[in-house]
Amino acid sequence: MDASSAIRALRDRPYDLLVALDRRGRTASAEPRETANADREWVGVAWRMAGEAYLVAREEMREVLTYPGQLTRVPGAKGWVKGLANVRGALLPIIDLRQYLGSGATPLTRNTRLLVVNHRDVPAGLMVDEVLGFRRFTDGEFSGDAPPTIVRCERYIAGAFRRGVEAWPVLSLRLLVENPGFLDAAA
Repeated sequence: MDASSAIRALRDRPYDLLVALDRRGRTASAEPRETANADREWVGVAWRMAGEAYLVAREEMREVLTYPGQLTRVPGAKGWVKGLANVRGALLPIIDLRQYLGSGATPLTRNTRLLVVNHRDVPAGLMVDEVLGFRRFTDGEFSGDAPPTIVRCERYIAGAFRRGVEAWPVLSLRLLVENPGFLDAAA
């Protein structure tokens, strides 16, 4: 008797039918779930700062913007706070990420972009050299060890993805914007 005939035979015994369906469902889903976790895909946005490539988790970002044409300076703010930009009617603080990390100012070029942080309480547009686009990795390519970086940002690195000889450090925007030093923008 095949499985569907066995299920039909239990039509008049609802409890036994539910037990059989549960057993069948667990058997069918047990194996694919294990392989799905091993090859689960991680998607992030790749970007460059001071000549080095980094990643940010897609869910930690709202969007990527070009550098705004007009900024309003914020009196009494630290030098890494470039100003406020009006983005679709909302004020967005513009932060020079490299300068905040103590590695000099980000040069303003046609490739300069803003990574808009996806955080409920701390809106920010982080100025970076350029955005390289989406990168996809499997969980098997992740390592908790982060490579040393030129820009001293190790305290915000949440591991790295390794593919061949390349290492892509993952910068945690949540760790960055919740840091007391980041929140203290007054000069």
